[in-house]
Amino acid sequence: MLRIETNSGLGRVTLWGQTRRAGATGVGRMRVFGSYALVYCFEGRAYYRDANGLQSPIRAGDLLLVFPELGHSYGPEPGRSWSEFYLVFEGPVFELWRRAGFLDARRPVHHVEPVAYWLKKFQSVLGTERSVGLVPPALEVCRLQQVLAEALAASEAGARSAEDAGWITRACGLLERDLRREQPMPVVAKKLGISYESFRKRFIRLVGVSPARYRARKVIEQACRLMQERDWSNKQIADQLGFSDEFHFSHRFKSILGRSPRRYRKTRPI
Repeated sequence: MLRIETNSGLGRVTLWGQTRRAGATGVGRMRVFGSYALVYCFEGRAYYRDANGLQSPIRAGDLLLVFPELGHSYGPEPGRSWSEFYLVFEGPVFELWRRAGFLDARRPVHHVEPVAYWLKKFQSVLGTERSVGLVPPALEVCRLQQVLAEALAASEAGARSAEDAGWITRACGLLERDLRREQPMPVVAKKLGISYESFRKRFIRLVGVSPARYRARKVIEQACRLMQERDWSNKQIADQLGFSDEFHFSHRFKSILGRSPRRYRKTRPI
């Protein structure tokens, strides 16, 4: 364990260490830590609970984020042990992260693997200079921000299960099929074996837009290709892609891309 007293205008890493703990009496009482902390479990199993009502088992590869005011408790269960690497940090830059939603006390547990890779990444925040006490605090805080951003992004990406990946591939394939014909969304949902509302909610969660919006964009992307490859008129494209007329096509084109077909032709790459 090492305690650091120097600071920067951004913040500082105040404490860091690596330890192995064995559980004798179970997870203890909740405490309010007063600082942010990053705790990475790289071996064994433990348990986490907090004042928000979250209770979660912890395994190797789990990353805990401790928040200054949030009562919490974590540690190995009776008869078990775990090894952890931790960094304690504070400062205005992390308050900014929180206001922007990148740090969320409602989601303190994340998962990143492979364990050996991420343990090295978290250790790299300290740098080789830390061994002789020469690392500038601002540099350390910047390193921490980069590694933390990478870890949160990796955790978010890993949250998509193999089932989700397979499902979204099939859903997108159905939505992109036969762009010339109208594709009722309830029909697509039926092919996926679920209700339209369930289909819509799951698609938005995984892709970020509604299935109807996704298909509409694919139709307009095809229209752009026709403009580039064949230089077709609006009427020809409208007929090809199943629009009622060229005015309907122009309106949809502008609603998706934010500019008219005419303006797109003027600004497209040659």
